[in-house]
Amino acid sequence: MDQSPVGASHVVDLIGYQDGAVVSRAVIKQPAGNVTLFAFDAGQELSEHTAPYDALVHVLDGEAEIAIAGQPHRLRAGDVIVMPANKPHAVRASARMKMLLTMIRS
Repeated sequence: MDQSPVGASHVVDLIGYQDGAVVSRAVIKQPAGNVTLFAFDAGQELSEHTAPYDALVHVLDGEAEIAIAGQPHRLRAGDVIVMPANKPHAVRASARMKMLLTMIRS
């Protein structure tokens, strides 16, 4: 089981931006679920896809548009949204954006 050691930290500082890219870092990876940090450069996206589990997105920095089942949602730092299991969703950074994705598998 891969688990990155993380002590007391400011979560937004655990990942950096990279020009023209989406960067991710696993914080916790366990059979029961994952916690992953993402940093998106402006305009970068994760194309529409589905997942078999609910996922909670917490925007830590910047702005994003998250589409769930074709319905767009604008989020800014501090906002959270649940992406329900088996519903198509996509994430696009309106500006540079960092988010914490929590997926629970049970």
